[in-house]
Amino acid sequence: MSNRLAQATSPYLLQHAENPVDWWPWEPEAFEEARRRDVPVLLSVGYSACHWCHVMAHESFEDAGLAEYLNAHFVPVKVDREERPDVDAVYMEAVQAATGQGGWPMTVFLTADAEPFYFGTYFPPESRHGLPSFRQVLEGVAAAWTDRRDEVGEVAGRIVHDLSERTLDHGGDGLPGEAELAQALLGLTREYDEKHGGFGGAPKFPPSMAIEFLLRHHARTGADGALQMAADTCEAMARGGIYDQLGGGFARYAVDREWVVPHFEKMLYDNALLCRVYAHLWRSTGSESARRIALETADFMVRELRTAEGGFASALDADSEDADGKHVEGAYYVWTPAQLREVLGEEDAVFAAELFGVTEEGTFEEGSSVLQLPRADATDEARAADVRARLLAARELRTRPGRDDKVVAAWNGLAIAALAETGAYFDRPDLIERATEAADLLVRLHMGPVARLVRTSKDGRAGAHAGVLEDYGDVAEGFLALAAVTGEGTWLEFAGFLTDIVLQHFTGEGGQLYDTADDAEQLIRRPQDPTDSATPAGWTAAAGALLSYAAYTGSEPHRTSAEGALGVVKALGPRAPRFIGWGLAVAEALLDGPREVAVAGPVGGALHRTALLGQAPGAVVAAGETAGSEFPLLAERPMLGGAPTAYVCRHFVCDAPTTDPEALAQALRGAGG
Repeated sequence: MSNRLAQATSPYLLQHAENPVDWWPWEPEAFEEARRRDVPVLLSVGYSACHWCHVMAHESFEDAGLAEYLNAHFVPVKVDREERPDVDAVYMEAVQAATGQGGWPMTVFLTADAEPFYFGTYFPPESRHGLPSFRQVLEGVAAAWTDRRDEVGEVAGRIVHDLSERTLDHGGDGLPGEAELAQALLGLTREYDEKHGGFGGAPKFPPSMAIEFLLRHHARTGADGALQMAADTCEAMARGGIYDQLGGGFARYAVDREWVVPHFEKMLYDNALLCRVYAHLWRSTGSESARRIALETADFMVRELRTAEGGFASALDADSEDADGKHVEGAYYVWTPAQLREVLGEEDAVFAAELFGVTEEGTFEEGSSVLQLPRADATDEARAADVRARLLAARELRTRPGRDDKVVAAWNGLAIAALAETGAYFDRPDLIERATEAADLLVRLHMGPVARLVRTSKDGRAGAHAGVLEDYGDVAEGFLALAAVTGEGTWLEFAGFLTDIVLQHFTGEGGQLYDTADDAEQLIRRPQDPTDSATPAGWTAAAGALLSYAAYTGSEPHRTSAEGALGVVKALGPRAPRFIGWGLAVAEALLDGPREVAVAGPVGGALHRTALLGQAPGAVVAAGETAGSEFPLLAERPMLGGAPTAYVCRHFVCDAPTTDPEALAQALRGAGG
């Protein structure tokens, strides 16, 4: 029998709709029920592609006996962290403060006032490795609620008070300058893994935002070390098991420092960010490898994540059924030598094993191997392409991982920017069309008449939850990239609507930003986090969009807000550069101007393409006919002598115009150009 989650738009919640647990969604009625019954709330937070969320679901939430106890003593509430990042952020902060660590599934016990008093993540069905069983946890919390209610209330009150007392050093009115960005580069250099690329040890995550900073810093200053770290990290990831060597696209992270064994889930946001990173690396270096990875990743997103409505789905699961029908992580992607022989025959199997690093011992579980490209020297490219195509065709016959079909506004904004730029750089108009279709969906389904975003949709139906700051920042970023590529000023106008909402509803004193709007649902704490996680922080994503919009329009309020928000980069950049990479990238744009490029002439012409390929950090590009243009940059900037003409400006003060693409390219080169 279905529970209350049966009407949800979240695939993660729908995965629990048939549980014997009497789940509630996050809604006021759940807490009213807890108050009426005088029981605590069990809050369980996860997401569709989360391996251990699935494990705990199968072990505990599908157990009828445990569910009976849980239903009798608690009001169970299930939350998709991707649909409600605000709820996740608030309680994850409490979990990390109390335990020193966090993760998903997140398990939190609350009072009827939504105040947390006991925390954890995954709990096994039987006690092991120092962890109590989930049943023991439930019984212990229920006993404390019944026998020590005053103590529970004191703990909950103290936690809420401690959270409310936390303050954020957001840098006041100070702007990051040369000194802070140089210190940030030094900090990244200290944490850089010279042998394997990337930063830190295992597990190792793709450092997309930090690489964007490194590329921009090199372009502005000529720092060769910054470019080398970016290029070597990208090469290591592209050759590693974290990259799908057959179908393209990146897994979530590597469990080791060598990039060999991934956590196999594939997220839209990772692939959108990395597609753009590799396109930008190609723009900086001309690397054929970077070009290939950017295009293969773009094609992966379109082929495997695009929805019927034209948006992009959130993720592919890590798990799928193996040949024995068991649900196993990585089953879709890994190979044994015997499987290679079965598909390719003996001779080609030997070639493929050497090419992809497949061994009898294996690099993963039970003698299977994750495909890599361990050799940097040239091989028989035609034969490699043939082997790759045959293995991919054989893999298509395996049971595919599940797909989380919900469309998240922010992540689609990232995908729009990546596909638009990749399509423009590599003469792939189909990718620009896919970006435009996704943008159309966001306008049509996610934006209301007053430009307020909803966070998610699924199957053409908008979700109920309000967009958060990252939605506004990333969608505006995508619209601005699309405006630059297509020359359609409508996308600039839509970006203006969204950045206006940021000014009106997300901005606090001294330039600080909040992750939720001032009129959003009030939680026990208004979340506010300027640091990158798997995606750019909403704070710095919004700062980047505000800065770009100001460069396009000359709007002082947007520029002032961007500068105020970037104070946090001055405060955190030198201390924690890995975790504020996008903020550092935006700061590079600020130091460079950013430059404003107006191309009076045809969209897609030589001057327009040259402008898009310019490496000046964060430069904005407007192209098209000047008469009636929706781009303020094009106003009163005519073609000279009837020829397409480019104007390069800072703060609307321009250099001498040029009709020569090479002269324009030279004007857009920084010290590293």
